[in-house]
Amino acid sequence: MKSVTKETTNVIGAALFAAAISLPLSQSVFAEAAPERGIVSFKYLNYKDSQPDQERVSVNAYTVMGMAPIAGKWSISTTYTNDSVSGASPEYNSHIVSGASKMKDHREAVDLSITRYFPIGSLTLGSSYSKENDYISRSYSVQQSISTEDKNTTFTYGGSYTSDTINPTVNKDLFYDKRIVSGMIGLTQVLTKRDIVQLNLGYSRAKGYNSDPYKLFDERPDQRESKTVMTRWNHHFDGKDGTSRLSYRYYTDTFGINAHTFGIEYVQPLPKEWTVTPLVRFYSQTAANFYLPGFPDASADLPTYYSLDQRLSAFGAVTIGIKLEKKIAKDWLVDAKIESYQQRAEWSIAGGGDTGLARFSARSIQLGLSRNL
Repeated sequence: MKSVTKETTNVIGAALFAAAISLPLSQSVFAEAAPERGIVSFKYLNYKDSQPDQERVSVNAYTVMGMAPIAGKWSISTTYTNDSVSGASPEYNSHIVSGASKMKDHREAVDLSITRYFPIGSLTLGSSYSKENDYISRSYSVQQSISTEDKNTTFTYGGSYTSDTINPTVNKDLFYDKRIVSGMIGLTQVLTKRDIVQLNLGYSRAKGYNSDPYKLFDERPDQRESKTVMTRWNHHFDGKDGTSRLSYRYYTDTFGINAHTFGIEYVQPLPKEWTVTPLVRFYSQTAANFYLPGFPDASADLPTYYSLDQRLSAFGAVTIGIKLEKKIAKDWLVDAKIESYQQRAEWSIAGGGDTGLARFSARSIQLGLSRNL
């Protein structure tokens, strides 16, 4: 069976980004205070996607996280993730022969971070490791935040280095390497007692093997640079005790992809320790410069770079979801979240979508349990 390294990365990356834009900004503002209590939590994710008349990828992921304070000035956190992926690879284009094939993969990942807290800031060092049948990734990161004395303004900056090794199961004698260097700077500002805004700028450079060894006609540049701008605004409504979370993210890279993500959530506490959070996200991207809408003619000369991967095409997508949380007793919290994702070529803001691509749908269910120690 074929491995699905790229599919796994895409799924997990999407899940992580969705989690990131849903975090309350107050966590970033007041992160300089050392935690007084530890926490342990468990998360389960079930993900499935499909195209017309074809069930594609299914993912089951389990995550265990723990955080413990140390001596009032330190904290240490660790996370273990175990996920399995199975199903079929995506169709390339509705008007040509399908590229679908059976696949299965398993991934384990662990990360560790330690944070030192100061009167007006904090410093975090982190490391992570993940392994699949054909893919090993190692990452190291550092992040520092500095606040003004009144804690109304927080500056954050950091960077990471990732080293990936790819050993395709179709040819175990081949090894490919990729190195990724990333950096970010951010500003979080308390405007009023009800409003918090945030601006983050990011840069990433990947050098090495960026192609997919399991796809026909897939030859990508060995260097990819990307830039991101992320803005967030949280507003608290005193009358209803609810909080709206608005976000916008712009992404651009040297592949020629430009993407926009708009997100809105509303967190509403309810009686008896319940909280409900509905959410909506819209995503749109342009196609990579070398994306091919169909198999090239046998007599035609191929360009230097080319790919049939539908994730490099122009498309738009809408996600609708809802999250429920319930506090149990004094220290326990349970939560459940469901999201529905719909992707269409014609929804791309900039146009130019590949009309031959089949519709793409996905849904995810997350269940969580956490306890303060």
